[in-house]
Amino acid sequence: MNTAELIKLNCLLAKLTKSHQYTKTLKLFTQIQTSQHNLNLKPDQYTFSTTLTAAANLRDILTGAQLHAHVIRTGFKTYPHVSNTLLSLYAKTDNLVYVKRVFSEIMSPDVYSWTTFLSACTNLGEADYACQMLERIPERNEALSPVWNAVITGCVDNGYLDVALNVGKAYKVFQEAEENVCDEITYNAMIAGLVSLGRDEDAFVMFKNMLRVGLGPTERTFVSVMSSGPCHRGVIQVHSHAIKTGLNDFSSVGNAAMTMYSNCKDLQAVHMVFNTLEEKDRVSWNTIITSYAQVGLSKEAISAYMQMQHQGIEPDEFTIGSLLATLDSEMSIEMILAVVIKDGLISKTEVSNALISSLSKHNAIDEAYSIFTETNCKNSISWNSMICAFHLNGCSVHGLDLFSEMLVSGLPPDVFTLSIVLNICAGISDFRHGKEVHGYILKSHYFHETSLGNALIALYAKCGVLDWSLKVFNMMKFKDVVSWNSMISAYAQHGRGEEAVQCFESMQKSKGVKVQPDHTTFTVALTACSHAGLVNAGVEIFNSMVNEYGLEPGVDHFSCVVDLLGRAGYLDAVENVLKCGGFKVHSNVWWALFSSCASHGDLRLGRIVAGFLLEAEEDKASVYVVLANILADSGHWEEAEDVRKMMRSYGAVKQPGYSWIRS
Repeated sequence: MNTAELIKLNCLLAKLTKSHQYTKTLKLFTQIQTSQHNLNLKPDQYTFSTTLTAAANLRDILTGAQLHAHVIRTGFKTYPHVSNTLLSLYAKTDNLVYVKRVFSEIMSPDVYSWTTFLSACTNLGEADYACQMLERIPERNEALSPVWNAVITGCVDNGYLDVALNVGKAYKVFQEAEENVCDEITYNAMIAGLVSLGRDEDAFVMFKNMLRVGLGPTERTFVSVMSSGPCHRGVIQVHSHAIKTGLNDFSSVGNAAMTMYSNCKDLQAVHMVFNTLEEKDRVSWNTIITSYAQVGLSKEAISAYMQMQHQGIEPDEFTIGSLLATLDSEMSIEMILAVVIKDGLISKTEVSNALISSLSKHNAIDEAYSIFTETNCKNSISWNSMICAFHLNGCSVHGLDLFSEMLVSGLPPDVFTLSIVLNICAGISDFRHGKEVHGYILKSHYFHETSLGNALIALYAKCGVLDWSLKVFNMMKFKDVVSWNSMISAYAQHGRGEEAVQCFESMQKSKGVKVQPDHTTFTVALTACSHAGLVNAGVEIFNSMVNEYGLEPGVDHFSCVVDLLGRAGYLDAVENVLKCGGFKVHSNVWWALFSSCASHGDLRLGRIVAGFLLEAEEDKASVYVVLANILADSGHWEEAEDVRKMMRSYGAVKQPGYSWIRS
């Protein structure tokens, strides 16, 4: 056999494979096969290994199977590098059956064999099996670190983090016997996986463990930890550690730090990190623009955008989305629209969706609908944005019509779509369409969505069908604070104050997950008491808000209490509370008391409240009208007429009433 010629050809095959010329590698192997009789050449284990690598990278399963047959026939499958390449071939072509078969035929699997095999199992959906096989590794030492990394990374990347945590426990046991087996790759995979699941505290603990065992964090480590949820002192210390190690100079680390400080609303820190970045990429500029947008600094956001363009960095859909979120005029949006059209970004669905939302917020509903109709690839966000736009601009019927079009288009509505449509139906008391949407929800897999149950409770309450609201409430599997607030409010709207109070009490005694009342809970409960004249219950609820739950009452709560006591005729008590309260009384509270003065004919207190309202209110006509009515009801006709003359002298005009019903 011509050994020198074969070595030469093997070197050429290796060179072609290393330079990613896989097709040429396969062609050369075919030439070797066809000319082996003339040149007295026989492929050896290196020939097969290199050619199998080319077939694996091309995902060419047909050629790979033929090579596998050659390997079996020539007896080279016993060579570790040949069998390992066969494992790689079937792993890359997603053929787990053959991966298992080839692995089972390897007499003494090495680290590469175990790594390829277990990685294939986790990537192809058999993470549990991979963890079981991991226990069968005969010798465990630090050389097996790539095997552990493969399993853990595969589990994390493929959504098997719970399984990965089991591996982590096994790793812990393994550490007791042999330290320093975990490396940076292992920790980075686990930290990134925990962050992706929102388990930020666990990710931070994993980071501290990484430092404890003497491993140095890498660029990926800092990016993962600082990209986690809301910042806290520990994560800020992580940024300090990145600065000490010099990794803060990497754009990706700096960008992550900016995102972290942006989540903290610490614009000064965001600006500081941005200015220290030597190389600012598109993500850097997008982050600073988004940070300005989050706090409503539209001028600064536009200025940063102009600087970004001056640096020669083209905007993308995220840049445009952040800019549109902060613009405060239709003219500014039209300027961005011109840029979007010029740069060809209008074809991106994310950009058109952002434009629809921004235009609708500035009452440019026709322009928003025009962009919607011209969007070729509409997703659920496109439909939701346009339906919501109609809803916000008072075009409820158009919103329902568009929802019907969405159903016809074949794109299924999501929870947000259904919530918007139910809110539209509730807003116009459209019982028929609301009931149809309810039927759709029952047929779909959204039946147990709490937000939809809450919307249905509000819908039926607005439509006057309180029994249906109660049925929906009782059928809900999970009730949050909004659920209870909606039901209490439904009772209040229908004048069922006692049932509202009972519902409030049931909320406090609810089984399962404890639901704490919030400010809205107390507002609707106090409103129910006020409308039903339940003075004692209202006072108890107000006291529990302050004493039991430690919530600070707001304007709405004081207005409800004043209205409650005022309606019941306890005007002197209300006056004493307002005098001794030690707080600034909002005009809404004065109006509640003023209405009670009118109802009970309390002229003395009415004069006092009118004085406060005339100082605070721009709508002085309403104050004069109510005061004049109080005076007239008390028999002070001349003084009532003087008040009306005073009203006219100040140019205040009482707006005439009107009715929807035409004669």
